[in-house]
Amino acid sequence: MRIATWNVNSITARLPRLLAWLESSGTDVLCIQETKCAAEQFPVEELRALGYESAVNATGRWNGVALVSRVGLADVVTGLPGGPEYEGVQEPRAVSATCGPVRVWSVYVPNGREVTHEHYAYKLRWLEALKAAVAEDAAGERPFAVLGDYNIAPTDEDVWDIGVFEGATHVTEPERAALAGLREAGLADVVPRPLKYDHPFTYWDYRALGFPKNKGMRIDLVYGNKPFAEAVSDSYVDREERKGKGASDHAPVVVDLDV
Repeated sequence: MRIATWNVNSITARLPRLLAWLESSGTDVLCIQETKCAAEQFPVEELRALGYESAVNATGRWNGVALVSRVGLADVVTGLPGGPEYEGVQEPRAVSATCGPVRVWSVYVPNGREVTHEHYAYKLRWLEALKAAVAEDAAGERPFAVLGDYNIAPTDEDVWDIGVFEGATHVTEPERAALAGLREAGLADVVPRPLKYDHPFTYWDYRALGFPKNKGMRIDLVYGNKPFAEAVSDSYVDREERKGKGASDHAPVVVDLDV
């Protein structure tokens, strides 16, 4: 079984590449972030034509997450139970479902913007709510994972130059402590380092030749419980999908399971 996560940075802009990638990669379940569309604009029919069911949590031009599966889609939960609001709204940042033998979440953790910004405090509250929401599934015997754009680099080695990020979000101790909280809940990073590259980054800024110069970050993560981790047979970052015209600024992260 092949499961992946991909921040597509607008599913409308990325649809031809997304459909082609699903066909060529053999992915069974894909967790999508930053759909940047309303739910009714999500390409349900185009994906159904390829054999995928869709579960969508999206409300407009910002944020938005989805799960697409060709191995079943059941017990869908839209949103983060107990999650905080930002400016009076619970943003569309989580969706979960059971896909065959595995239960998965697709999450788009708030960016945080700046350490002094209210969005940063919101990010920490959101992560605390995520820890509470996944605890029961994480402790279960069924393979379970939370995949997505976490907007956190777990270690200094997960950014191209830690000196550039001094005082910035994505690398602060409170953010990393919140990520460690998921480990306390029974989840662990199941994508080993290094992979096929010395620096298996998943995101590169469009600006300043970020991708050609490999000025990247590893912020798209797969956190699974013990049954999920024990089933992992392979994993990789599909850097090829970051190349060329019309690419997202994130690459897919792919995990193969023996289930």
